[in-house]
Amino acid sequence: MTSGSMKKAILITAMVMALPATGIAAESNNSAYSFANNWPTHYVFDDGTDLGLSLKYQYDVDRFSNDDGRLDNAQTNRRKELGFYLKEKGVYDAIVAYDLQAKAWLDTYLRVQSKAFLGSDVGAFRFGFSKTLVGFEGNTSTGATTFLESALPTQAIYASRRIGVDWALERPHYLIDAGYYSGGDLNGDSDGHMVAGRVAWMPVNHAGEVIHLGVSASRETPDGTTDGRSIYTPPGARLRARPEAGLAARLIDSGNLVPTDHIDRLGLEGLWIHGPWSLQGEYLSASVKLANGRPDYDASGYYAFASWVVTGESRSYSSGNVGDVKPKSPYGALELAVRYSELDLNDGAVLGGHERDWTVGANWYINRYLKLQANYVHAQSDRRGLSVDPNVVEIRAQIQF
Repeated sequence: MTSGSMKKAILITAMVMALPATGIAAESNNSAYSFANNWPTHYVFDDGTDLGLSLKYQYDVDRFSNDDGRLDNAQTNRRKELGFYLKEKGVYDAIVAYDLQAKAWLDTYLRVQSKAFLGSDVGAFRFGFSKTLVGFEGNTSTGATTFLESALPTQAIYASRRIGVDWALERPHYLIDAGYYSGGDLNGDSDGHMVAGRVAWMPVNHAGEVIHLGVSASRETPDGTTDGRSIYTPPGARLRARPEAGLAARLIDSGNLVPTDHIDRLGLEGLWIHGPWSLQGEYLSASVKLANGRPDYDASGYYAFASWVVTGESRSYSSGNVGDVKPKSPYGALELAVRYSELDLNDGAVLGGHERDWTVGANWYINRYLKLQANYVHAQSDRRGLSVDPNVVEIRAQIQF
């Protein structure tokens, strides 16, 4: 680690570590505690219009061993996301967000509630650039994940964001989503169109007690592209994953699958929350239909994890997905978790590789805005007869509001 990086890491950690002192002061000063947990990041007008600023900053330190020299130790900014939102409860919400680290657009959309305009609730309609529907973990905010990085199948199969329109009908015990996306994304990639749908059933759904079961599916038809030099790139697909460390190189990779006619994705998802305990799992598959008579390519994977909030809080849940733990103590909340994930990218002549990862993690939710995370990952990968089984230690400091 360079001297500059070391100073930056120490500064961020010191800032984060200092916050409990504010919480401790709450025992004698309620206003100080209130400020620590309610930063003035937005303003609500008299008519209920809410104008606010959103920010997510993450700094990661990754260390690798037993990797045959294929992975380099790294420490840097993981995300630097800045956004603005405008909303009125029960009427509409709009957001514009950008990641200054990746130099990429994030959620940028307008969503309207039908009841405010039609007089009856037939769902919410969203227009713009937003996350696609297949992938439970993929639709979880990257600031609210239990582990630092998404599981192997989420990385490889989840389709991320697209430009389009979607509809969501939410009820206490079920959720129905449908979307149509066309024109790629705001970052100039993923040309083509997609249709997607998701259904979830929540037989138990109240604070601290949740059972969620869901299924989702999509079909994407990519388009070829022609750049400014009149060079044509045929439509294609590529599935790959890192060893659940955001600063690592990828160990398994299908390579470019061209020309692609369409991609079918399927997801099965489950969640159980019982007080401080929770279980979550997901199965994802992708079937790539290749053109010109080439055989289809199929890939699949799954993950399962368990978590325990030692301090007694529950993972939060709303609108068909999970959020961060909200601490009840001035000292914050502590969560421990373990995950197993597996991804198979081998099919026929395509030897993309096979990987299995075990991850153990600890999260300290200092307050609503500050979180420290630590993960240990043991990965086992094999691609074209080459086995690489790295051990990863990764730490993250996060500020989010």
